[in-house]
This record gives sequence, structure tokens and C-alpha cells, in this order.
Amino acid sequence: MASITNALDEARDLVMRRLSELDDERRRLERALSELGGKATRRPGRPKGSTSKASASKTTRRRRRRRGGTRADQAVALIKKNPGITASEIAKSMKIKPNYLYRVLSDLEKQKKVKKKGRTYTAA
Repeated sequence: MASITNALDEARDLVMRRLSELDDERRRLERALSELGGKATRRPGRPKGSTSKASASKTTRRRRRRRGGTRADQAVALIKKNPGITASEIAKSMKIKPNYLYRVLSDLEKQKKVKKKGRTYTAA
């Protein structure tokens, strides 16, 4: 049993050493590429500019919520103002893509907040 544990520890150490070597080599190659005028590619993982919650500080930018409530609330308000409006017209006035709006409108229909007749929508 001890020999199996020892063999696993050795294998784990070998893999960790090799990963460290590969990290070092990648950094060297990225540095060389940038000196040659090429653009170094980002490593897989978090998108550029994102931080973990633990390292996020008060100085990081936070996403601001739009005024006017949710998309569903905005859509219902537009439908109340303009009965018989189509989904594409709603999407244009909200400045969003119709694909997303169809999903929102479907949920609103299920909640019985709007009614669909043909291609047009009215408030329920």
C-alpha cells in the first residue's frame, strides 16, 4: 500500500513540475511574440478584466442597471401605449434583438400579462 501511495506522489510531483516548466516556456514565448510585434493570445480562463469576488475592490467597475425596470416591464408598458404593436416594433423601440424579445413575450403570455393575436400584441 505504501508503494502505491509513494508512486502516486511521485507521479503527481512529476506532473506539477512539468506544468511549471510549460508555464515558464509559455511566458517566454508570449514575450518573444510581443517583441516581434505579434499579439499574444490570452490563456483560457476568466475573460480579460474580470476578477474574482475575493480580489474585487471598490475601485472595480460595476455593471449599472438600466432604468425603467426589466425588459418584461418595458415591453408591457410599450404594449399598453401601443395596442396592436408587433414584436419587431417593440424590439426596435427597446433597442434589442427580436430573438430575445420573443422569449420575453412568451413568458408574458404565460403570465397572462399580454395577449397575442396574429403578429400583434395587446395588454391583457
